Amino acid sequence: MKSVFQDVSLLDRKCYEQYLLSEDLLMEHAATGLKNALPQNAQSVLIVSGPGNNGADGIALARMIQGDYDQVLLHLPYGAKSKMAKLQLERAQSVGVVVTEEPVESDVVVDALFGSGLSKPLDETAEKLIDTLNSYEGYKIACDIPTGIDLFGNIQKNAFIADITVTMGALKYALYSDLAKDYVGEIVCVDLGVSHLLYEDKTDTYLLEIEDLKLPLRDTKNCHKGSFGHLNVIAGKKVGAGVIAAEAAYAFGVGLVTLIENEPYPIPFELMRSTTLTSNATAICIGMGLGNQFDNTYLAKFLLDHELPVLIDADLFYHEILHEVLQKKKNLVLTPHPKEFASLLKITGFGDVTVTQIQQDRFGWARKFSQKYPDLVLVLKGANTLIAHQSNIYIQPFGTNVLSKGGSGDVLGGLIAALLAQGYTLLDAAISGSIAHALSAKNFDKNNYALRPTDLIEGVKSL
Repeated sequence: MKSVFQDVSLLDRKCYEQYLLSEDLLMEHAATGLKNALPQNAQSVLIVSGPGNNGADGIALARMIQGDYDQVLLHLPYGAKSKMAKLQLERAQSVGVVVTEEPVESDVVVDALFGSGLSKPLDETAEKLIDTLNSYEGYKIACDIPTGIDLFGNIQKNAFIADITVTMGALKYALYSDLAKDYVGEIVCVDLGVSHLLYEDKTDTYLLEIEDLKLPLRDTKNCHKGSFGHLNVIAGKKVGAGVIAAEAAYAFGVGLVTLIENEPYPIPFELMRSTTLTSNATAICIGMGLGNQFDNTYLAKFLLDHELPVLIDADLFYHEILHEVLQKKKNLVLTPHPKEFASLLKITGFGDVTVTQIQQDRFGWARKFSQKYPDLVLVLKGANTLIAHQSNIYIQPFGTNVLSKGGSGDVLGGLIAALLAQGYTLLDAAISGSIAHALSAKNFDKNNYALRPTDLIEGVKSL
């Protein structure tokens, strides 16, 4: 996993004060990173630079590539105002870089307007310029953060839509908000003169990588079905949701799966059925399709009257018993989507928080919840799923629009619960289950509208 930061100004300062690197030297590395992102087959490059140091990165790029392309144009809608921007402009003009009064459609468009320096709403000039740049068909590169995205990842009236974002020094929160996902494209982080291991400090936010997936592969030969846990899935009003979770769990390594149900619905032959918890259960999965017909006494049997790890999902986030459960139990994994999380926040005393407010500050709300309940694991589903534990945030970035289907969340719950039943820690189960879920969708080779929950379940078998 990689470290993620909200603000890197202190990290830049460490380069100046501790490593004796100049601002100029850091800028040369930033411009080199942009240069390395340019496609080889392009003939013309337009660089749109702002008045500050993010703009100076773009101006330095123009100087570096002058002569390498048939046409390199530099557009400065606000002029060059910072000390470094002025210096870089002098250098660029000395090698013949042309400053154009208006943007010109080119094979490559580089947005170096504001980056992480955006601290106020865009003015009309910037808004119109971004619309113009977005209308161009060329390959689009954003310097640091696409213009129009603030430090929290919120989008103003519009934002630059990049094919690739080259961010400087370290990864930043703003690139991994749900709202930013349609704008950032591929994300590449470049070093600024020292290894990122020296550049970075301690953080409480991490970006998960494929290597963080720990599959439940079986190494022991002398084993039996009981060696791999027994998951109990509590079925509710919509029993199909429970069946989906149970089937996902069965495909992800757990040795036995029992569906707890009140009525004898037809279920797949490999699943067992019961009306009470089994004596040898090792984990419980509850909430998907539960409905609202169950009272506290019934639910307490599955939530409070034992010490087993529990995955909670879906309808249970609207039930009043949840407040008591979170006060008394620590071995819980919660998997809400934003609307369910809003209900969870209200039940647990955070007040009436809207889905919009959550989406505008997903990192903040996930961390606040984790600070109040540090022993639990929160899996806040979204375009970039956030996993919170002990006030740390783990970003799972592999989600895709393929997953926007009913039943996808039930599969996720089953995958995580399967790992809980097999003895994974709460955090490891959440991380590995979430990554497996996303990678299965990412590997789906049909049209992106066609996914069914069963396709996800099949996909995890081949990771």
